[in-house]
Amino acid sequence: MEENQYTSLTVPTDYFQQWYQSSQQHPEAQYVMPYNNMGFYTEGPRDEPVMAELNLSTRTTTPRPRIMATPVKKKRGRPPKQQTEDGKTTEEENEIEAAKKAKRALNRFNGMSVEEVMTKTLPDVITYNLDILIIGINPGLLSAYKGRHYPNPGNHFWKCLFLSGLTDEQLNFMHDQSLPETYSIGFTNMVERTTPGSKDLSSKEIREGGRQLLDKLQKYRPLIAAFNGKGIYEIFCKETFGVKAKKLDFGLQPYKIPETETVCYLMPSSSPRCAQFPRAQDKVHFYIKLKELRDEMKGLIPKREVEETEYLFDLQLAKEDAKRISIKEEQVDPEYESSNALPGDEKQSSNDGDEKQSSNSSK
Repeated sequence: MEENQYTSLTVPTDYFQQWYQSSQQHPEAQYVMPYNNMGFYTEGPRDEPVMAELNLSTRTTTPRPRIMATPVKKKRGRPPKQQTEDGKTTEEENEIEAAKKAKRALNRFNGMSVEEVMTKTLPDVITYNLDILIIGINPGLLSAYKGRHYPNPGNHFWKCLFLSGLTDEQLNFMHDQSLPETYSIGFTNMVERTTPGSKDLSSKEIREGGRQLLDKLQKYRPLIAAFNGKGIYEIFCKETFGVKAKKLDFGLQPYKIPETETVCYLMPSSSPRCAQFPRAQDKVHFYIKLKELRDEMKGLIPKREVEETEYLFDLQLAKEDAKRISIKEEQVDPEYESSNALPGDEKQSSNDGDEKQSSNSSK
């Protein structure tokens, strides 16, 4: 009979009693299995089993109080630098940046400060019995510095004037003095004071400017008073006609200048900041309607009942005019479409050209 190669495991009789007493004193250790450390079998005959002592911690653990942290709302943006790498503080950097801005302003106005430019005024370009008198809110810094109307290269006025047919050629701000004689178009503003923006004007100045504009219109009697911007006409309508315009539509307005036959025409602002009509081709439609109104009132085309006509903005007609005018503008300026094209469009157009060239060569 073969000898049993495994030896039996001998456990002391008081082992389980000690383990039971220890588990009662330390409840957290009662789930530790006793046979994990009791011993194990090994191959081959052995005299005694290998025993392992049960290791139980004698330290008493006390529960820690839970601390509820209140969430801290983080500020958006990059935190301000207290000190730069050069050792300059934030205040010093702000002073340097302000000096750079002042230097740029001096370069922009050929050495003149903004305060000096604001002392300049912009003279009106006006005469009696004009066809159209363009009315702005007040002169800007660049207009006052150059002494010209709408000199900002981003302004859409001169481009819309040409694309609508009101002028025969593309003009710019250097031609503003010749417009009354050539095209019977003049310029004026509601407020004479020069400011960096129209928001710098007080309500008292605007109301007073509206009364001065009324006197000017009654004196020179233009055929059409064209308000370049909705905000200008809202103030003028309230001051002159005593009507608070709640809903204004662009185009011909229902009121005439008192004691005259001058009609009021409202068109969107020619500024590129006009959110409703951000592009020049979006505004050309209203300049086309202005030209049609002038021709009707002068008898150049069959006259309709202008006084009784309710002008409504037709979006479809505006889109058609914009499409037609964009084609005309592309012919005048071949780089017009390429400057407005998306990055992928140029690549796509070149691929199309390569495909057409390869197809022609195969033929």
